[in-house]
Amino acid sequence: MGALCQRMTEDLKLKNYAVSTRQEYLRCARCFAAYHMRSPCEMGEREIRDFLLNLAFQEASPATLKMHVASLKFLYAITLRRPEEVVALPWPKVPQRLPDILSGTEVDTLLGAVEPLLYRAVVMTAYGSGLRIREACSLRTDDIDAKRHLIHVRDGKRGRDRFVMLPERLHAFLREYWRQTRPPKPYLFPGAKPQRPITPSAVRKALRKAARKTALKKHVTLHGLRHAFATHLLETGTELRVIQALLGHRSLRSTVRYTHVSPQHVGRVDSPLDLLGKEKGRVLG
Repeated sequence: MGALCQRMTEDLKLKNYAVSTRQEYLRCARCFAAYHMRSPCEMGEREIRDFLLNLAFQEASPATLKMHVASLKFLYAITLRRPEEVVALPWPKVPQRLPDILSGTEVDTLLGAVEPLLYRAVVMTAYGSGLRIREACSLRTDDIDAKRHLIHVRDGKRGRDRFVMLPERLHAFLREYWRQTRPPKPYLFPGAKPQRPITPSAVRKALRKAARKTALKKHVTLHGLRHAFATHLLETGTELRVIQALLGHRSLRSTVRYTHVSPQHVGRVDSPLDLLGKEKGRVLG
């Protein structure tokens, strides 16, 4: 794709897309060009549909198909300035599956099994403050505001900054982590090269090892811990709007998808049937 690839890279950068998103969009665009063995400049709606249909018939997952659609919509609408080629392109429906939500006891057991100390600090920070894994990995030493019990999240999703809580237990753990490791600035969790942060893939690998060690039957992921954070807040009475702010969601609908009420929480809710004829049920009329 050559020059076109460079232009698309620049457009993605100007739009301030996340690094991972830019990489995926470019990869999908290259797959499209390789499939037809032609430049996207020479192709249009028919070739786009043929490519996507081929992916669908190969039983690509809905999420994979959606990523390719998003990439080609960006390529033609923004970089090539030919939006008419993709305006009628439908978005694939991606099923919303409920993740396995770990209980508080299961999270505590999992955190205790993550090794070494560096990885445990990252995972505890991600769960304790509800951060995306890339946000946790990218924290700098001066992002920790111990006096106000806050963490400053910089350049989150879509380039937005926000403040999240710094729990007492996390604060104490980070002090011990700092005492033992003395991480070189600027990153709180440095990678193999001190001037670069630890990578999300390295943390995921450590979490998988911890999950195997604890023999948890539930599927454990870092994103699942973010779901658990939101659900546990909801179960302890935190308002949905507060959870939305902590997670960094622009839309409340996004937050609702993260909060999956547990069976225990459902079991504590009073049915209107039980309220009939009682003082508490007078509001029902």
